Amino acid sequence: MNMSLSKTIIKSIRKVTGKGKQQLHEPLFCGNEIKYLKRTISTNSVSSIGDYVRKFEEKIKNITKSKFAIAVVNGTTALHISLKVSGVKNNDEVLVPALTFIGTANAITYCGAIPHFVDSEIKTMGIDVEKMHRYLNKIIIFKKGMAINKFTKRIIRAIVPVHVFGHACQIDKIIKLAKKFNLIVLEDAAEALGSYYNKKHLGTFGLAGCLSFNGNKIITTGGGGAVITNNKKFAKKIRHLSTTAKLPHKWEYIHNEVGYNYRMPNLNAALGLAQLENLNLFIKKKRILYERYFKVFKNIKNIYLFKELNASKSNYWLQTLIIKKNFLILKKKLLNEGFKSGLYLRPAWKLISNLKPYKTNPRMDLKGSMEIYNKIINLPSGQSILLKK
Repeated sequence: MNMSLSKTIIKSIRKVTGKGKQQLHEPLFCGNEIKYLKRTISTNSVSSIGDYVRKFEEKIKNITKSKFAIAVVNGTTALHISLKVSGVKNNDEVLVPALTFIGTANAITYCGAIPHFVDSEIKTMGIDVEKMHRYLNKIIIFKKGMAINKFTKRIIRAIVPVHVFGHACQIDKIIKLAKKFNLIVLEDAAEALGSYYNKKHLGTFGLAGCLSFNGNKIITTGGGGAVITNNKKFAKKIRHLSTTAKLPHKWEYIHNEVGYNYRMPNLNAALGLAQLENLNLFIKKKRILYERYFKVFKNIKNIYLFKELNASKSNYWLQTLIIKKNFLILKKKLLNEGFKSGLYLRPAWKLISNLKPYKTNPRMDLKGSMEIYNKIINLPSGQSILLKK
């Protein structure tokens, strides 16, 4: 049964993608990318100071309705510098989903802090807020207004909710919970450019949001990221530290603290600005892609396509198939058969809590995260599927 079902699913995917090799998510360059890149080269303005960086940041602000946007070299550095500036210190604990890209946990570790893994739910792919609430009630005590893990004796300083595959987690409930436990909220919105919850852009609910423009994201700068925030003081500090903490001077190199060489180069920003000009088109095509996948899967038993929840509008960065029965066997067959036929399907990330660097970290029960890992397959999702000439 699973053999025929796997072949039926592969055939259905091909009805949407067509023939040939299909990557999980390829970039598409169909606008002013070459024009803008040539301009940066012809003017020798390829490094971290240039008009395209400023224009790119302005465009990100306009799209997200944020007061401030600081472009950096990738999403992990955006998270790292945001955690540091927010006040996360050595030996603090930071709550983070076990189901996310490892960069989320690594950024916490760069601060000398300890990732504390929390569970996720399959209905949103994000943090299971109700379950986490019960867990925190059991482990937290307050001292001088700070949340203390009564088992490790460490301060639990912050929480990093992740909007997985471009879909909104229960960010409104997370914000309320964070207030109860006096936690800083920094959103990992790496995959969520163009996604909204209650008509508000993801990444704008907490103190800051962190975006990624890696080559596999909905728009790319090659490698790049950004911090978005409405907090002026926070934004000023991020911008200062991300430019090596250099003080303005006509010729002297004066640095007033340890900074980071994290600013996005003008060359990357030029590419990104051209990509942003087509963001609405890309999202429109991705939503059409979702409808086409939904149509071919709707009459196949024991699987369903993940759909954005009410009150949210997703960019559908990745299209996600969920297997209801015999999921371990079927998942393996789909991955193997897909690869053999040139369909590069992908599972979710392995839980970070199971990886060697983080096996001894504090964690709650992670059954929901494991369910997601076991049951989902990500399908070819690039806008290039519908827009490639």
